[in-house]
Parts: sequence; C-alpha cells; structure tokens
Amino acid sequence: MQRSTYRSLSAAALAGALALTAGCGSDDAVRGHDAVPVPPDLECVGGNVSGSGSSAQENAMQTWIAGYQTACTDSQVFYDAIGSGGGRSQFIDGAVAFAGSDAALDPDELKDARPRCTGSDAINIPGYVVPIEVVFHLKGVDSLNMAPDTIAKVFNGDIEKWNDPAIAEDNPDAELPDQRIAPVSRSDESGTTENFTDYLATAAGDSWPHEPEGQWPVPPAESAQGNSGVAQAVETGSGTIGYVESSHVGSMSTVKVGVGDKFVGASPEAAAAVVAGSPERKGNTEHDHALELDYGTAEKGAYPIVLISYEVACLEYADTAEARSVKGFLRYVLSDEGQQAASDETGSAPLAKEFRATLLRSVEAIGAAK
Repeated sequence: MQRSTYRSLSAAALAGALALTAGCGSDDAVRGHDAVPVPPDLECVGGNVSGSGSSAQENAMQTWIAGYQTACTDSQVFYDAIGSGGGRSQFIDGAVAFAGSDAALDPDELKDARPRCTGSDAINIPGYVVPIEVVFHLKGVDSLNMAPDTIAKVFNGDIEKWNDPAIAEDNPDAELPDQRIAPVSRSDESGTTENFTDYLATAAGDSWPHEPEGQWPVPPAESAQGNSGVAQAVETGSGTIGYVESSHVGSMSTVKVGVGDKFVGASPEAAAAVVAGSPERKGNTEHDHALELDYGTAEKGAYPIVLISYEVACLEYADTAEARSVKGFLRYVLSDEGQQAASDETGSAPLAKEFRATLLRSVEAIGAAK
C-alpha cells in the first residue's frame, strides 16, 4: 500500500491520465488548471476499479480520476459517462463496482441491488452538487429572466415564440425576435432530466403537467445524448433552449430563474444554499444519504435548479480488493482536496465539512462479505 505525499498534477499530465482511464471522453476535461491537489495523508489502494453513469459528473469524475491515480500510481479508475439510468442498471447487474447517478437509487432499485451487494445495502453517497442551467442560443441576446411557469411552458411547448408576452414582460430591455423556440431535451434516461422535471413539477405547478422522471416526458422538438450532446445542440442551433449541468455551459447564454420576486443566476454559493436546507430522505438506512431537495425554495439568493449527483456503492462486496478500491477512491472524492478540485474545474459547490464527515463514516463502513 502506497501513501502519497502532497502532490500536484500538471494540465499535460492530467490530460494523459484521462486519456488512459476515462471510459467516455469529456467535452473539455482540462480547462487550464495548473494542478490538482491531493491530500498528504491519502491512503492509496492498488488495482483497477470501474464505474459508470452520470454525464453531469463526467468532468468532475475525470478530475478526480486523474488526481487519485496520479497520486496512487498503481491504481486505475475507469468511468463511462453513459447516463445515470445506465449506470444504475450496470451497478445493479454487477457490471461495475460503483455508479454515478444524479438520482438516488429508489426503494425498488435498492431492493434489486441487494443480491449484487451480497445481501447488504446499497448506499447513495452525495459527491457532487452543481446547478442545472437553462441555456439558449438567440442572436443578440446574452441573458434572460424567466419565471418557473414560463420555463415550464417553454419546455412543454405551450410558449412557442421568443417574443411571447410571458418572456417579454420579464425582459423589457431585450430585443426578442418573432422566432420559433426549439427546446432541446435529453434522448437518454437521465438524472439531469429527473432533477430538472422535479424542479418544474414543484415550482411551476399546473404549468408542468408531468410527473418527475428521468426520461423526457414531452415529444421532443430536438433531443441529444448526454449533457455534452444537449450543450452542442443548443450552441450550434438557432432559437434553441436546453438544460445542462453547469460545467457544460461554456460561453452559452443562460437564464436567470425566478425565486420569489427576484431572478437568480446559477453559482456554487446559490446551489449550496438549497442543499443546506434539504433533509435526508425518509426511510434511509444508517449509511444511505439520499436527500430531498427543496426545489420550491423562496430563500433569498438560492438557485433552485440543483443537481446532487451520488456515488452509489455496496456496503459489502464479494471481493475484498473491489471493496478496498471503491473505498479508497471515494475517500479522495470526499476529501477537502477532491471537492475543491471538482469545484475549480466545474463550478460545483463543495460539500460542507460537517456533512462530508458523516459521509466519510459511511464510506469507512464499506467492506467485504465475510
């Protein structure tokens, strides 16, 4: 077992590490950061470990992978950003050791995962908190204000033109064209979609007549695979609008969301304000930390469209080496340095120190079946 000293990772080394280990390429996994910090007391575990799932986590996951395996030179972590639904399915089927998911395993999935976890519980560990932003491409318009019911009506197809009175009223200084709106949604089952539709169902009331779900519930005007696919479709289109995890926004125009009588833009601090007031899900086991987000918050300065992406793991694995590898990697993900590295790369909100201490106790409970 190798113990690291404090090490940093150059952008070139980071790019090389990602090329070797990431199962699915990032849009822009390295954004010019000079180093990825690593805890001086990081306990390294040799060998390989595989995960799959959330594309919203993709950029953060590649940063974590590069930081961890550059510190732990005899370790490799593979991650395939196939979407949250696919990751949960592969985890339950035993194809991967852990999953990244923007929606916690529900009670039925927890039950289905028990055989894969040698009869033990599967656990949801929050690892990544980031805003979901509404992005658009409209010539001459850089930013817009939209109330929750306006956003819902746009994505439901009830508002069809950019100069609709509902949009114009909240944007008196914008030159809105008489142009058709082209909503872009996810084509794959997605935790980003589930969080976004949960927000719409909670905040927009009857303007969004659909239940929250991971599969887009409206016949799509245009659809794309993953956060990166939606971002590309919006950016290269005309009159397009979509929803993506914040690290995929790039230089695109974004919507400020109505909260009470104010319009709030996305930021790590505004996202953290929502998470801080959100309780754990009723019925959680001791080491399961699924949260109930308050999408309908009216708290000043809070940005309500927030994604909590989980690392899904077993409390007990059949293989000791697999259990140790999952535990070692998740320790880094939840470390001060791991959380800050993800924030620097993606604009995510680092988890509060007290909350991470609770999560790390659950990670330490991971082991092998006796």
